[in-house]
Amino acid sequence: MTMPMDEIRLEDLLADVLQPVEPPERFSDRLRETFSAIRDAAADDLTGWADELTESELDSLRDPRNWVRPVAAVAAGGVATGVLVVVELRRRGRRRRSRFESMLESTRSRTGL
Repeated sequence: MTMPMDEIRLEDLLADVLQPVEPPERFSDRLRETFSAIRDAAADDLTGWADELTESELDSLRDPRNWVRPVAAVAAGGVATGVLVVVELRRRGRRRRSRFESMLESTRSRTGL
């Protein structure tokens, strides 16, 4: 069975258009800096908040309605740290992939495939 030329061309065009695009390296650095700043701000807020508490405020923490500020800071810090981990893993994976691709290309050029 042969496919009509239009279908083959359409598939080739779609394959060209739908190739993944890697973000620029600056974007990754900016993202890392932003989430590092969020993580640090959340940690500073928690530290400052805990230092400011009086004995009566510590007692009032037994009431869950007073947990909003620390829970928000912990959540922001946790999300920011998670994003930093994902960005770093992607960066390392991209570096490994490019080494593999260069090794594969050199093998192909030597063998003539």
